[in-house]
Amino acid sequence: MYFSLQGDYPWMSYVSMSAIFLFVSFFEIGPGPIPWFIVAELFSQGPRPAAIALAGCCNWTSNFIIGMTFPYIQTWLDSYVFILFAALLFGFTVFIYLRVPETKGKSFEEIAAVFQKGRKKLEQGTKDATELQELKTSTDA
Repeated sequence: MYFSLQGDYPWMSYVSMSAIFLFVSFFEIGPGPIPWFIVAELFSQGPRPAAIALAGCCNWTSNFIIGMTFPYIQTWLDSYVFILFAALLFGFTVFIYLRVPETKGKSFEEIAAVFQKGRKKLEQGTKDATELQELKTSTDA
């Protein structure tokens, strides 16, 4: 037997619209804008325009795919459709927290080193850069 909350309770349409607005709001204050600003921090000036273009293309393509498939997903999950999106949003938030490096106060080289082989290379690269900077500023040489 088909069960529809919107058919049984007239006020449920307002709950559905509120859920949509809440989802969009939390997505836009959460991981939604990441493709727009994270590439500016992760890439140096040379590849930055291409990275921003690729991030924007992926973002809009994903939005298009969700917009086109949402009615099919809704018929599959009915009134629980937002549980799928909440679970995905939670998973993406955990991924971002665990895998996207902190960029505050780091140079592009240090960020690139984090993506290379881990913390060991980062410490060695920072030590080498410090020694090179000391050699450049030294008046004894």
